[in-house]
Amino acid sequence: MIRIGITGSLASGKSTVAKIISKGKYPIFSADKTVANLYKRKSFQKRLTKIFNLQKKKNIKRELGSLIQYDKKKLKKLEQIVHPLVRKEMKKKLRKKNNLKLSIFEIPLLIESKLMKYFNVIIFVSSTKRLRLKRYIGRKGNKKIFTILDSRQFKPTKKIKICDHVIYNNKNIKSLKKRVKEIIRIYE
Repeated sequence: MIRIGITGSLASGKSTVAKIISKGKYPIFSADKTVANLYKRKSFQKRLTKIFNLQKKKNIKRELGSLIQYDKKKLKKLEQIVHPLVRKEMKKKLRKKNNLKLSIFEIPLLIESKLMKYFNVIIFVSSTKRLRLKRYIGRKGNKKIFTILDSRQFKPTKKIKICDHVIYNNKNIKSLKKRVKEIIRIYE
C-alpha cells in the first residue's frame, strides 16, 4: 500500500484533493476531522474547560478561538494537547492493514510536525494567500484567526522543497482534478 500525505497552507484545498484522489474507494485520514471529533467529546471539553478556565455553557471551540486571538501562549498550549492526540489517531490508521493500493492522509502540519517518514509520497497543495483567505472567510472563518494560524505554518517555499509533488489550486475544480489525476496515475 502506498501512503500519500497531503499537506498545504490553510484553506489551500487539501480536503478537495484528498477526495479527488480517494474517489470514494481509498480511505482518508483527516487531521482536521480528528480535531473536530475531539471537540465533540465531553471528556475533552471538560479537560479544556478546566485547563483554560472556560465558561462551561459556551461553545468551547468559539471561546478558544477568542482566547488564541489575544494570547499566543494559549494557542501553543492548546497545540500541545491536541497534536499528540491527532498523531495517536494517525498512527492507528497507519497500522491498519487493507488490500488497497492507496491510503490518504490529509495533515496540514505534516512537515511542521516532522511526520514525513510515515509516507511514501507527499503532495503539497498550494494557493495564493488572497484566495485562501477568501475561502476561509467563506467557511465562516475570522480574518484574525486565519492570520494567526497561517503564521504558525512553514512558508510554502520551505514545504515545496520537501514534497514529491506540488498542486497549484488557484483556478477551477476542472483544472484541479486534471492535475491530481496526472499525479495519481503514477501510483495507481
